[in-house]
Amino acid sequence: MAVDIQGLTEIRWHARGGQGAVTAAKTLAEMSLVRDMFFQAFPEYGPERMGAPIRCFNRLSTNKISTYCGITNPQIVVVVDPTVMETVDVTEGVKDDGILIINTHHDPATIREKTGVQGKKIYTVDATHISIDALGRFMPNIPMLGALLSVTGLLSKEDAIDFLKSSFGKKFPKKVVDSNIVALDRAYEEVKGE
Repeated sequence: MAVDIQGLTEIRWHARGGQGAVTAAKTLAEMSLVRDMFFQAFPEYGPERMGAPIRCFNRLSTNKISTYCGITNPQIVVVVDPTVMETVDVTEGVKDDGILIINTHHDPATIREKTGVQGKKIYTVDATHISIDALGRFMPNIPMLGALLSVTGLLSKEDAIDFLKSSFGKKFPKKVVDSNIVALDRAYEEVKGE
């Protein structure tokens, strides 16, 4: 499913501090330059600490963005840590045609049944398992980014991989870059929808 970004696409990420959601949102924003998009990426912080629920946001558009406030009605919600759903309404403000992408080993139908979510398109990917396999540790942010790109078509997998090679390659050893590429690629291919 490709998202029409001629207008404004707004994304809200739910995670816990230390899981890399802010990095994933910033990475998505930087990746969008490949398609000459305008972008915003910003966290919503309070006195949170490592492990506390956090939210961060993206706005992407092919047109100049003149909105500078928080996002209240995202078209897409990415849930990096499904335990956040126990205390936070991740569907808040999402219209019936919105998209939920959740890190879980359950299939979308099971998540719908367990949560009672009405409307909305649900996609799932086991980003936890992918990150442990590919990265050797729990860091589901890049797999969730891969799932988001697959579901929305905001960027091609090839563009995302090229970006990781050039951007991450400046900061990290080749082994780390390659592991992140594997994680993104696997999630891109393994994400499931109803």
